[in-house]
Amino acid sequence: MSSPRRCPAIDFDHNSQTHADDTVGSYRDIRTSTPVAWTEAHGGYWVLSDYSSVFDAARDDETFSSRRLPHGGEGLAVVIPKTPMHRHIPIELDPPEFRTFRKIVNQITAPAAVKRMQEMIDHYTTWFIDQVIESGECDFVDVIGVPAIVTVDWLGLDPEDWARYARLHRTTLNGLPGTPAFQHAVEVDMPQLSERMRQTITARRREPTEDVISYLVQQEIDGRPITDEEVFAITELLVAGGTGTTASLVGQALVWLYQHQDVRRTLIDHPEKLERAVEEFLRYFAPTQALARTVVRDVDFHGCPMRTGDRVLLSWASANRDESTFENADEIDIERWPNRHTSFGVGVHRCAGSHLGRAMSRALIGQVLERMPDYSIDVQALRRYPQQGTNVGFQSIPARFTPGPRRLPADA
Repeated sequence: MSSPRRCPAIDFDHNSQTHADDTVGSYRDIRTSTPVAWTEAHGGYWVLSDYSSVFDAARDDETFSSRRLPHGGEGLAVVIPKTPMHRHIPIELDPPEFRTFRKIVNQITAPAAVKRMQEMIDHYTTWFIDQVIESGECDFVDVIGVPAIVTVDWLGLDPEDWARYARLHRTTLNGLPGTPAFQHAVEVDMPQLSERMRQTITARRREPTEDVISYLVQQEIDGRPITDEEVFAITELLVAGGTGTTASLVGQALVWLYQHQDVRRTLIDHPEKLERAVEEFLRYFAPTQALARTVVRDVDFHGCPMRTGDRVLLSWASANRDESTFENADEIDIERWPNRHTSFGVGVHRCAGSHLGRAMSRALIGQVLERMPDYSIDVQALRRYPQQGTNVGFQSIPARFTPGPRRLPADA
């Protein structure tokens, strides 16, 4: 039974099939009527759906905590319901502890660091497209594995495992609990890949190389050596962020560009417009739809009395469609600027990998438009993720195009 204090109340579940069938319309309905509302789904949580409430909550870490707390069960704190996953640092920390770890991560994800990675990004993008370019057909989901393999290789993990890492994190966030695929991910892939990560951390501690894990094991936290468990938690977060969100964005953008040939032609003829276009794709598609917080002190927030222990969902996707902030919010305008979207979050927890995600998105979309300019997509055969509550995207994107030549040697 809902408490009288929880008003307004709505019938809403961001993990439901009803929501997945029309995420945009579902959020529009509550944003225009009850932008801050309570739902009884998953034990109960607040839903923030307009720009101002999302913006305010994301910047108030003293009230809306990202830490793992007992409220809402066990598992990853920043999703509802919590999913079984190892602790992620620094996203599951609050200031001031958060800042110490974030400074370490910023050194490897800053624009200058990403610029040094551009050659790797371009190489893997070329390699993935080379695998299909001569056949004239492919599933774009296979091609957009680039972010996963770049992330895994950059960290210092075995690039051969990129597909398993991608499947694991995609399934635990977007799969259906109780299904064989979900159980396999949790019971087989997670422990096996976790053990490989721990072995790599131990090896780099003993003998550092030039990769990110080697950098991490040499850091200090408040004057003491960083622990292997802390390195593991950072690496886990970087893998999770790198294997899903960028692929989600690119897949949705490629489908939309097929359906809007005039914009596709504009980007083919004017590749310099791609940078702003990617920002608009980020706003419009918001690959991470929403993340969660936990209320840690009683507060009256935007007219609603929230209590300690309440769970709260911050919908970046809905905030990005708020007409009070974005003119013609339900339309893509690749010239839109400035573009203050929330797709990378807001406040101190803003995504550390935003620059890397942008670089990989531009490389992938750019090469597809350059090398497969006439691609078509079998829209009827598109298959979306089973759940669209946290990440949106496709499991399959069948495409055809005029065959072209490889660019790398066959043994690259």
